[in-house]
Amino acid sequence: MRLTLSAIVTALRAHGEHGGVVRLFTREEGLLAAYVRGARGKRLGPVLQPGNDVQAAISARSEQQLAQGQVELTHSRGPLFGEPLPAAAIAWSCALTATALPEGQAYPRLHDALSGLLAAIEAAPSASGWGTSLVRFELLMLAELGFGLDLSECAVTGSSEDLVAVSPRSGRAVSAGAAEPYQGRLLALPPFLRSGESFASWEDVLAGLALSGHFLERDLLTDRAANILPARERLITRLRGAAGLA
Repeated sequence: MRLTLSAIVTALRAHGEHGGVVRLFTREEGLLAAYVRGARGKRLGPVLQPGNDVQAAISARSEQQLAQGQVELTHSRGPLFGEPLPAAAIAWSCALTATALPEGQAYPRLHDALSGLLAAIEAAPSASGWGTSLVRFELLMLAELGFGLDLSECAVTGSSEDLVAVSPRSGRAVSAGAAEPYQGRLLALPPFLRSGESFASWEDVLAGLALSGHFLERDLLTDRAANILPARERLITRLRGAAGLA
């Protein structure tokens, strides 16, 4: 196997004295792992930060062998790594991608969504400019892996009007009238998920993350995958602090 393609760095694990196994998310081939010599050195260390865009040349003699990789930086998001909130969002979205997806399976919609999310964080460091993209990315991750929510109509009445909540059991939307008897037992459905708006209030972004987070923890990030949840908790804490809700 020999591949040369553009990729987003999603994770780096130490391997040997100076090398590392990098996990790269590509549009054509999905998530790929490769050993990169000198990955933790002065030259490549800054390149292989999760969230950076690279051009990667990957080769392996067989499917069973760990691939070897050479990478060149095409776009650095280094300036954001020193900003607590954007850095936490980048770290979480990349960790989720590296952990949840199987290797070698293309997810072009997810790749485009992650690329768009990273671009939004870069363009608008305030979460009011990228928070909706993060929620949609998490919901798309659930959908692409078979755990999608049904937000198209009310689970009780079948109506597509006045949807305000989601059942934490079924993942289906609930209208205001049908939700009234179950106050406190349903998850809020923020308006931006129905309207398609790109901007939302801090409260609605946090409500969206509470919604996606419930299903991520229940359906996707179980067993060893749950080890990445503290990264999400740090992000939520920083979001609440920035919103003055800590």
